[in-house]
Amino acid sequence: MAGAAGGELAGEVSSAGGFGFISAGYGTSLDEFKQQLSLARSALRAPPPNQFPVGVGYLAWQLEKPNSSLVDLLPIALEHNVQAVWFAFGEDLGRWIQFVRDHDKRMGKDKKTIIFVQISTVKEALVAVNEWKVDCIVAQGVESGGHGAGYALPTFNLLPLILSAIPADSPPILAAGGLANGGHLASVLTLGAAGAVLGTRFLLAHESLYSDAQRKALVDASSEMSVRSMAWDHARETLGWPAGIDGRGLRNSTVNDFEGGVYIETLKTKFKEGVKNQDTDRMIVWAGTGVGQMGGTQSAKSIVEELHRECIEHLVAATQLYS
Repeated sequence: MAGAAGGELAGEVSSAGGFGFISAGYGTSLDEFKQQLSLARSALRAPPPNQFPVGVGYLAWQLEKPNSSLVDLLPIALEHNVQAVWFAFGEDLGRWIQFVRDHDKRMGKDKKTIIFVQISTVKEALVAVNEWKVDCIVAQGVESGGHGAGYALPTFNLLPLILSAIPADSPPILAAGGLANGGHLASVLTLGAAGAVLGTRFLLAHESLYSDAQRKALVDASSEMSVRSMAWDHARETLGWPAGIDGRGLRNSTVNDFEGGVYIETLKTKFKEGVKNQDTDRMIVWAGTGVGQMGGTQSAKSIVEELHRECIEHLVAATQLYS
């Protein structure tokens, strides 16, 4: 959700009963990051005393780069007492998990920072449970928008495999990937998930950092338009992701040109022009396979309430199947 999940969105989601995350992504400056934390606090309505119920998500491989400026943003988040941090895509996630644990210990915090780790295989889930002792696992299927593991199983296959492999007293598992509505949420709950993560659905929120053009592209899109590609990373020069990680977004001319072998420098030039002109046929519009099942733009609060209402309706309807 880098470039889309800012402080206002995170705060509104948490205020509505969900749990919102701020993304610390490419080129996020210290001042910009502090501003997003401030926006999140402002968006929270009647937060619990001495608590800051939002999280911050980090690309661990970016933290691991030599002289990474992103490293400075991790202690800043902890010093602001965010309730959780989320790590994904790194070669040494254990290092950053320990960094957070050590910080909590030094500060003598009464409540530890909740650590979310995103995984894509059963093997990764077992490491997260047995070695890293994380607090929450996000099982991301191949349908997920934005970056993810191209080798991951679909969410509805990955989730039960993980649940059957880990001990009963393991931390909660959240399902992610291709989820668009309350029916999907109800489905993963019946499979045993403790909850769900929705990304693309909240790109449509008024409070997301997406532009009107990007939101319109999502509203107009169908699920078939969601494709996995490294085209956008080549076009915007954001390569360096761990092996097997690519991005899922709406197919456009950037993808078509990349697949057609267009010269990379030409691809970059057209991409930059597209960003400047807000041309969604050239710029990135991240989207999971659930796009096309989400309706129009709404406030973050309305989205959370709609998901909750639809989920309950589906769960209640399911009970009629055996009554």
